[in-house]
Amino acid sequence: MKKIFGAVLAGVMLTSMTACAGGKEAAPTPTPPAADTTKEASAANAKQDVTISYMAGQDWVYDAEMKLGEKFTEETGIKIDYQIIPSDQYTNLLLTKLNAGECADLFGAQSGSTDIQTQINVEKTALDLSGEAWASTVDPLVAKELSVNGKLYGQPTADTSSVWGIAYNKKIFTDLSLEIPTNYDEFKAICEKIKAEGITPIYECVSDGWHHVLWYPEIGPVYEKAAPGLAEKLNMNTAKFAEDATMNKVLSQIKEMAELGYWGDNYMSNTYADAPKNIASGKYAMFVANQGFGAEVNAADPNFSADDIGYFVIPLADNQTLNVNPCGPSRFVYSGSKNAEAAKKYLEFLARPENLQYMIDNVPKYNTLPFQGVQDKYTETIKEFYNRYQEQGAVYQVAIKYLNPQWMDIGKDLTAMLVGDMTPETILKNIDKKRAEQAVAAKDAAWN
Repeated sequence: MKKIFGAVLAGVMLTSMTACAGGKEAAPTPTPPAADTTKEASAANAKQDVTISYMAGQDWVYDAEMKLGEKFTEETGIKIDYQIIPSDQYTNLLLTKLNAGECADLFGAQSGSTDIQTQINVEKTALDLSGEAWASTVDPLVAKELSVNGKLYGQPTADTSSVWGIAYNKKIFTDLSLEIPTNYDEFKAICEKIKAEGITPIYECVSDGWHHVLWYPEIGPVYEKAAPGLAEKLNMNTAKFAEDATMNKVLSQIKEMAELGYWGDNYMSNTYADAPKNIASGKYAMFVANQGFGAEVNAADPNFSADDIGYFVIPLADNQTLNVNPCGPSRFVYSGSKNAEAAKKYLEFLARPENLQYMIDNVPKYNTLPFQGVQDKYTETIKEFYNRYQEQGAVYQVAIKYLNPQWMDIGKDLTAMLVGDMTPETILKNIDKKRAEQAVAAKDAAWN
């Protein structure tokens, strides 16, 4: 998938959780690869009685990583205290702790070269990891989004090659003689036919606070195609979100999907973690997901093959461009950590090729990780999806400054829109307002 990135982007309740926590995986996680005996021997005399804390958002730390954490403890003596925070509370809690100077030894945050500089101020709050042995093995485009002024501050944790698209139940489509849509009207027609069969067309989960936002910024290419150069104008503060007709249309279509019943009756209370089992049940036909979702559905129901899930791009505003994004959840070492060296050892351990491969092989939603020396597990279905779309473009949360930090705020505004308390125009005006506030705080010359 590096070819995809290169073509486009070159130019809460606070719950402290140990080995039982993390991402939802149905089957028991296999034993991690045996540690290198030479490494174990060299470490035997240097075992430490240290516990490092690692604070991360919900669904960012999977059982496979915790299994590796146990292996790391066996090898080094260093224990890991995983502190998993509900998604809708994580960013505010992280910023509060960073501002108070009392963060965990390791913390998770979304990458993005502008965001990590302006939002979490990594040059002050995180350690420079450029000199770590694994740093040179990170995919260059992914590393760029974790760097400020040429220094690498984070380690990627997710499969950034996957894109967020519509995952669909192939059997339902076949039984109803449905074709992959090429515009919004065709998508609506598909939803109507599915709904007529007593099946909810789309599984959506507003309660998590973040997932329903994907429908809007992920299709950045459609905004750029409708108004070439829009991203640059937004970044130079010569254009406004509220002025863009395509964005207004997309937000209106999101509202329309819910009003027409395409999201069903329980979309406000549905949860992201329950998506695989709900799709496997056949009660829902589609879900906004990345390309590991088929494996997650298979893990929820072994009778449901991963290849029974197909994919197509989000077709709002007639979008037919593949959306790509080299950013994702990442690990950072807190600059004020008293256990910084132990935290660095954990990152080094996780970045060993055999441990990266273990993660790829045992986290259903991962097809690869953005490091050299690993083997992907793309199926023919996934390859077919990537090859279907000849045009590719960057998601707007990467292309536009000061947008990604608003993700959860946009989620709240979208929720208000869905219940009739806000309009698309108001949402876009709020985005403009908050972007201006962040830009002024960052002393961005375009807003001065």
